[in-house]
Amino acid sequence: MSIPTEPIGSIPRPRPLQEALAEHAQGRLPDSELALLQEQATADTISRLEKIGSPVLVDGEQAKPSFVTYPLAGLSTLAPDGAVIPFADGHTRQLPRLTAGPFRYQVHAEKFLRDARRHTEAPVKQAVIAPSALSLLYPQDGIDGYSREAFLADLADEAEADIRGCLDAGAHVVQLDFTEGRLALKLDPSGGVLDDFVATNNRVLDRFDDSERARLGVHTCPGGDHDSTHSLDVDYAELLPKLFQLHVGNFYVQLASEPDPERVLRIIAEHLRPGIRVFVGVTDPIDPAVETPEQVRDRILLAARHIPVDQLGTCDDCGFSPFADDTSTSRDVAFAKIEARVKGTALASAELGL
Repeated sequence: MSIPTEPIGSIPRPRPLQEALAEHAQGRLPDSELALLQEQATADTISRLEKIGSPVLVDGEQAKPSFVTYPLAGLSTLAPDGAVIPFADGHTRQLPRLTAGPFRYQVHAEKFLRDARRHTEAPVKQAVIAPSALSLLYPQDGIDGYSREAFLADLADEAEADIRGCLDAGAHVVQLDFTEGRLALKLDPSGGVLDDFVATNNRVLDRFDDSERARLGVHTCPGGDHDSTHSLDVDYAELLPKLFQLHVGNFYVQLASEPDPERVLRIIAEHLRPGIRVFVGVTDPIDPAVETPEQVRDRILLAARHIPVDQLGTCDDCGFSPFADDTSTSRDVAFAKIEARVKGTALASAELGL
């Protein structure tokens, strides 16, 4: 037995794929050529993860335009002027706005999982976008003939299908990306938006039984894009009690980039319930310095002072490139950090006698 360790999801795309994405966006590269490069990048990602000893693999989101918008590719009922997400360095990301119903996913994450599993026999984890994030597509002034409640009902059905398809396709774990959780407290310090997000997600999660929820997880972080964040200044103490109300068996919690990780660990310990596992972030994708295995080990040993080892796991704080055009971290640095996490987790496991 040892402490489990898992990637979060995205890994920087190889340069040829980055160039191909730009060419494709300008209409100068056909879909078939882009798909071939995405498949090659997926195979390379899986191969490199296997070589560094990662016990659980991911496809690195090589074929996703972003961690949040993959279900929307090809959806015609969208306008570009949706919710704006500001980052600390001044840059922004903007979601599209839904213009008509019914809402339907155009792409399901099961496709990415099946493509990845063709390249390995090892366990493969699949990240999906939380329904709470996609709830932001619905405009505040409504849509004629398509109520918000009708939209949320459609969204719940589509999110369930997205998750269930991955479980049925053999995902080791399905991880809901919930980076908007901490952001919600910046948008609405009263907590009302966060409460709505939790309810929206549990509306979907409650459709799964206990054995299925043991293979579901939720990832939280303050956003990571172009070496900046959107909500690192929001106090974790306001988020974590609500986060642990989500009905899943696994929580992936950004921690390495926190200014006071032990304070966060104490909060986690206060709200830890039986039957769940907390994967703590031990590498910081935004920091260009590659952690040593010993640094990772020490972070885990600190976490083990607050979280029982049978409920403890490790992960990276966030994905390394959640948007396809984010080149702020090199592919080699990302794999070096992942290798440090794998080795450091093994060191900590040995130190703890596991």
